[in-house]
Amino acid sequence: MRSLALFAGLALLGALALTVVSFSAPPSAQRPVARAGPVAETLRDRLARLPGDHRGWARLASQYVDQARVTGDPSYYTKAEGAIARAAALRPGDDAVLTGQAALAAGRHEFADAVRLAERATRANPYGAAAFGVLADAKTQLGDLRGARRAVDRMLELRPGVAAFARASYAAELRGDQAKAREYLELAERDAWAPADVAYARYYLGELALHSGDLATASRRYAQALRAYPAYTPALAGQARAAALGGRLTEALSLYEKVVERLPLPQYLIEQGETRLKAGLPADWTLLGAQRELFRAAGVRDDLTWAEFEADHGDPALAVRHARAEYARHPNLVAADALAWALFRAGRPAEALPYARKATATGWRNPLLAYHRATIQRALGRPAEVDPGFDPDLPALARFS
Repeated sequence: MRSLALFAGLALLGALALTVVSFSAPPSAQRPVARAGPVAETLRDRLARLPGDHRGWARLASQYVDQARVTGDPSYYTKAEGAIARAAALRPGDDAVLTGQAALAAGRHEFADAVRLAERATRANPYGAAAFGVLADAKTQLGDLRGARRAVDRMLELRPGVAAFARASYAAELRGDQAKAREYLELAERDAWAPADVAYARYYLGELALHSGDLATASRRYAQALRAYPAYTPALAGQARAAALGGRLTEALSLYEKVVERLPLPQYLIEQGETRLKAGLPADWTLLGAQRELFRAAGVRDDLTWAEFEADHGDPALAVRHARAEYARHPNLVAADALAWALFRAGRPAEALPYARKATATGWRNPLLAYHRATIQRALGRPAEVDPGFDPDLPALARFS
């Protein structure tokens, strides 16, 4: 689901450089970006000079959360925890501190805590757009799509820009309005000026095309994203996805080798494994297991990924346990689908169908969810159409990243 790693690409350059915006930055440049010349000062340098800057510590914590998402290294969550604890000790209850705490909770998939903290931040400062962004993300994960949309609308009022447009696009997508979703991403692309923001918008335009079956447009958009920012690994993964779904398995596997060498996230490792199986090669899940333990040790609970993986490639009974845990904590559309599919794979299609219906209730045009519901309905002897263009051997490639 897109918002599990939501907007990690936004201000990627700034997150990597850990810089603060100088006074000479243009007024619209509210996100931290790397700037040339002596006007730039790293955030860590600033905090060494001004250790009492609570907002600086909160900003550093948020950037560490972004680093965890961007690099796949969960140790950054521990660093973020230390930075935000320092900020909270200096100024407890400050809106920037609360927003940083909310971002860390969301990064660790503690979405109920993220909502609580983000709401406190919006009460402390009703004009803080960043808090409304975290609130929108967390409410989406909790299945509160109306609440998420209200938060997005407020963010659009306060600071229309790449981050707000991207969230508005996802909200439109979840309600089945692909045209509006594309329109918002095009606005994000036009608003973007940092290379990573440009790449982010183009990448998700590619994802929209990919999941509507337009592989040519998807490939073109991924290539445009990489031209804007060659280090943007999600776009490289998009190219691998498009190649695999287009039947170019050798090309796809070559691309996936580069992807997982750069960023061995569980999703990419699963996609690579499925592509290997499709090509008649064995899949090795050893590195995936290692990544699972790393994230667990860093306090990141991700029952969703393991429910989906076990249902497709492992133990359906274990998939059901993971999916039930995920749905109990985060009753969103994707969690409902994961539980439906796990129950089906465990031989319980009648129990699965209500969850499959919930997963598709908003009109979201997600090919994987549609395939799962149709398969479950057919198993129960009910009429259902399966998209002939959907490849059931590559389910991970149909998931939104």
